[in-house]
Amino acid sequence: MADINMTVLWLVILVVLVVIELLTMGLTTVWFAGGALAAAIVSFFHAPFTLQVIVFLAVSVLLLFFTRPLAVKYFNKDRVRTNAESLVGRQAIVISEIDNLQGIGQVNVGGMEWSARTKTDGVTLPVGTVTTVLAINGVKLVVEERKEV
Repeated sequence: MADINMTVLWLVILVVLVVIELLTMGLTTVWFAGGALAAAIVSFFHAPFTLQVIVFLAVSVLLLFFTRPLAVKYFNKDRVRTNAESLVGRQAIVISEIDNLQGIGQVNVGGMEWSARTKTDGVTLPVGTVTTVLAINGVKLVVEERKEV
């Protein structure tokens, strides 16, 4: 009877993890749901609880390690970047000279003004320079002069 209760417990854990995954769609709990399924199968065959936990952890880690990179590559490829994250890769115009050593500089991106720094210290960019946004560091954009193609 105790073995059946453990099987039911693992199946309940499986369902809870699947529901969490469906609600979040963040590829966070699906790996552990696979581990819970494996533990439920092992439990059904009357394995000791310690072995069930080992199987749960081992299968979860293996699924996470081997399938997560593929899942992220194929399931999150259409994710739309939002807010400031969407600025990376865009063009920006220097509206106030950028000089990292003096801690000054601003750019305009899409009609919005941002504080900016160059990727490399010692490089100054004069007003009017067209740049590319490389990254966001806090509330400042990291830019470099756009190279003509």
